[in-house]
This record gives sequence, structure tokens and C-alpha cells, in this order.
Amino acid sequence: MSGSPRVMAPVIEPGEKPKGPASYFPSIETTYGRPVQNWLDIAADGLAAGRSHMEVIATLKDDHGLGHGHANAVVAYTRAALP
Repeated sequence: MSGSPRVMAPVIEPGEKPKGPASYFPSIETTYGRPVQNWLDIAADGLAAGRSHMEVIATLKDDHGLGHGHANAVVAYTRAALP
């Protein structure tokens, strides 16, 4: 994993209803007990290494136990935010 995140997790204020892939982030943190930034870093590293969207989803699912929808939300958010 990289030393610093390349895609920063959004700040979701209490009562705010995020849209798109970020709408999954509160559930991801609750379900897996780790900050969404952790998952964004893993996804960014995989994409930077040339892995496809589906390959990074498979890594999040197989190596880290994320469900498909959660993994897809993390990768989609990361891809959209990368330059």
C-alpha cells in the first residue's frame, strides 16, 4: 500500500445523505470495522498497478472479505476520483 492516499474519502456530515458510490461508505465502515480510506487506498494501489476494475473488486472480495456491492462502490468511487 502507498504511503499516502491518492483518493481521499469524502467527509460525510451527520444527517448528510451522500449520493452515488459514496452512499455505501457509512455501511462499509460499520460492516467491516475499518475506515473507508483503507479500502480506497487498496483500490487506488490496484488501479495504479494496472489492474482492471473487476480485478480490484476481486481483490477486495477475496483478500479482504468485502461483498460485491461494497467492493464495486469503492472501486467506482476511486476510479472516478483518480486523475
